[in-house]
Amino acid sequence: MEKSLINIPANYKKLTWQERRWVRNEYVKRQKGLCFYCGNPLSGSATDSVESKQITEHLFPDGFFKWPVHLHHDHCTDMTIGAVHCHCNAVLWQYHGK
Repeated sequence: MEKSLINIPANYKKLTWQERRWVRNEYVKRQKGLCFYCGNPLSGSATDSVESKQITEHLFPDGFFKWPVHLHHDHCTDMTIGAVHCHCNAVLWQYHGK
């Protein structure tokens, strides 16, 4: 799929890893560099209230914590939602099932 033809939101599962990176970066631009979930700058850490939540790392796939900014998507529809901190994505998954 040509990047210029990708509509946002996009179907996460149909994107190649390169397209996922492009979509994630597009969300970062649209969100003005702020996390979709906590609102803190994606260049730093999540808010204290999010960072204080304990994460059970063995629940997550290998490599999940490798990248600081994730492309969050709805696991029911597979549609992308926004760019989030890695910790925010883990909190969304572990605590909210998202």
